[in-house]
Amino acid sequence: MVQQVPAKPITTKPTPQQRENAGGIYFVIHPSFSKSNAVRIYGPEAELPDWSGSYMPDEVTRDFSRRMHFAAWRMSRCKDQASMSHWKSHYLNMRDQVVLGNRKLVFRAIRRWMPPASFADDMTSDCQIVLIQSVAAYNPWMGIRFSTYAYTCLMRALSRLSQKMQADKLNRSVPLETLAGTQFDPFSMDPDAASSLRLEEFLGDGCTILSPREKLVLIQRFCLDEKQIPGTLEQVGKKLGLSKERVRQVQARALDKLRAVLA
Repeated sequence: MVQQVPAKPITTKPTPQQRENAGGIYFVIHPSFSKSNAVRIYGPEAELPDWSGSYMPDEVTRDFSRRMHFAAWRMSRCKDQASMSHWKSHYLNMRDQVVLGNRKLVFRAIRRWMPPASFADDMTSDCQIVLIQSVAAYNPWMGIRFSTYAYTCLMRALSRLSQKMQADKLNRSVPLETLAGTQFDPFSMDPDAASSLRLEEFLGDGCTILSPREKLVLIQRFCLDEKQIPGTLEQVGKKLGLSKERVRQVQARALDKLRAVLA
């Protein structure tokens, strides 16, 4: 069996000193950067590809991104401040155009994620930052479509952001110490404390921390629904068709999940 030799990477990473010279900007080095016609291909005076519409095609994004890497590479070689400013301006111009041309990815990712209405604005702002970071980190010579790369980054960021938002809301609205004991007596709970447990904060459909059964157990056990009377483990078990011990286990698991999120 013939062993295949890994293909030589098309691009190389800059040295720490080169990246420091470029102001810390991420970039990769392509062999074409050293060619005599590189400035005519990637520089500020190079002709830009034609495109129209509100969404930048992937091939245009790839072209602009290559110019970004070239500009950062030239920054790393600059000997004077004027040249540095010249190439940095070119880098930022290309980056901003790519961000504007691909901003629809943010709204597509958020619609796919389907966040609660109260989260949408915060998610949009944070996702704009993620998009800018994706543009800066994208390697256009890897053969990966930018839309695929950025969309993956956005969905991962939305997952982390959603968990953080849910944790923040839980931390503000749910005093878990009142739910600490598995033998909790809901009738001995202070009325003001009970009213502070707002069902919509963490037991709504938008929260994925708890399973539907766990939400139902907490609602019925701790009087989180004003339309219901809080029940004992045995009473809740009869309503749900579960044993008293099983209700206790579901309750304990649900509270452990909440504590883990808030830890």
